Amino acid sequence: MEILILLALPLGGALLLALAGAHRLAPEANVGFSLATFAVAVLLTVRVIADGPRVCCSEQFFVDPFNVFLVTLTAFVNFTTALFSRRYMRIEEHHGRLGRARLRLYHGMYQLFMFTMLLALLTNNLGLLWVAMEAATLSTVLLVSLYRSAASLEAAWKYFILCGVGIALALFGTILLYFAAERVLGHAGTDALLWTRLDAVKDQLEPTVLAIAFVFLLVGYGTKVGLAPLHNWLPDAHAEGPTPVSAVLSGLLLNVALYAVIRCKVLVEGAIGPELPGRMLMFFGILSVLLAAFMLWRQKDIKRLFAYSSIEHMGIITFAFGMGGAVANFAALLHMTVHSLTKSAIFFAVGHATQKTGSQQMADIRGLLGLSPALGWGLMLGTLAILGMPPFGVFASEFLILTTAMREQPWATPLLLLALGVAFAAVFGRTQEMVLGEHTGRRLPVPPSLLPVFVHLALVLLLGLWIPPFLADWYRLAARMIG
Repeated sequence: MEILILLALPLGGALLLALAGAHRLAPEANVGFSLATFAVAVLLTVRVIADGPRVCCSEQFFVDPFNVFLVTLTAFVNFTTALFSRRYMRIEEHHGRLGRARLRLYHGMYQLFMFTMLLALLTNNLGLLWVAMEAATLSTVLLVSLYRSAASLEAAWKYFILCGVGIALALFGTILLYFAAERVLGHAGTDALLWTRLDAVKDQLEPTVLAIAFVFLLVGYGTKVGLAPLHNWLPDAHAEGPTPVSAVLSGLLLNVALYAVIRCKVLVEGAIGPELPGRMLMFFGILSVLLAAFMLWRQKDIKRLFAYSSIEHMGIITFAFGMGGAVANFAALLHMTVHSLTKSAIFFAVGHATQKTGSQQMADIRGLLGLSPALGWGLMLGTLAILGMPPFGVFASEFLILTTAMREQPWATPLLLLALGVAFAAVFGRTQEMVLGEHTGRRLPVPPSLLPVFVHLALVLLLGLWIPPFLADWYRLAARMIG
């Protein structure tokens, strides 16, 4: 029952706000639907802790150790981003950047995007998973183009075309999965794409077909993960869309797209073994990490800077899943969690900084610590966290990934260390200038919507010091399931 309510809330919110999203109370309604969704996610979490790792409300929907923590994380970031966007979007309206009609579009599409994310995580049907990812593309294209400027429209078209090609490749991979499943399960209709049924017979699936399918699925869904070389949509989409959209793209969409890849990896490894999927994930992961690290030096726009940081971290996670094994998978799941929390917190701080200075160019953002100490500290702590400084959770997950690479894939260790060092120098050097530089304006009051920044960072700090037992158990169970 909780699963159906969890899906119905954002879908109902999307329909209501599509009709009444221009009302002055629409931001509060957006927060209210997001809070209700998070509350139901917590109830589902409590039920899973009490009843065990597998909860099904039908053949089409299920919860297991892999998706349960992602559902809760998605609902939480959904709520905090809605809370942040309440004030942010009102300031955008006050400054004349957005009218009532576009605010209605924003609130409606925001809830629709959350529905697609939760549907992708909760569905048992790989065909429905593809549909959810395609719907996520369509809803976020409209959000990226919200300002209707030439740059935002160009970014939206690039996003639509590249991710459209990617999702088409993923569709072909899904068709190949269905073809292989029918040969084992018979004429089962759409039930042949149920992940639980495929998982039970994965060792009987045709290896050659599964190998080809994984190539298409990895390239297709990997485009939405932001893996190189099909990553070009991501920096533009982050830079030109509203900042709350940047937060959910980095914090949620990339995770869910990678979740789709790993679900498929489990099936393919059961048919052909871990060598091909693992090597492909490690290759694209390392390529993304290296490319993003060096591209960070060329950025002048603060949102593009942290967009490339997202590509870097998704590359690290992908590489860890490629290595496989209990420790690497555990570290990858932890890194998914802390990256989502940290990067969304950074974008919250960046949103306030760009509104206060009137520019996204880093050369125009100076002395945030003097202008607003809370904002300056929020951005600096978020930057230190995402760069892997102890005792934040990113340090713990990166340390596990690096030490595992030293043992399992020693060739990759110097490449990872080089990329992490280059990224640290690029991002920290730019951030300290923005936070500690000279400022000429008057000191500003603390924005009340900075609360989500420090809540997220507190959770990331907690996960660096102590992982709650139930969360650690989920990570371990999911790590064993992934293989």
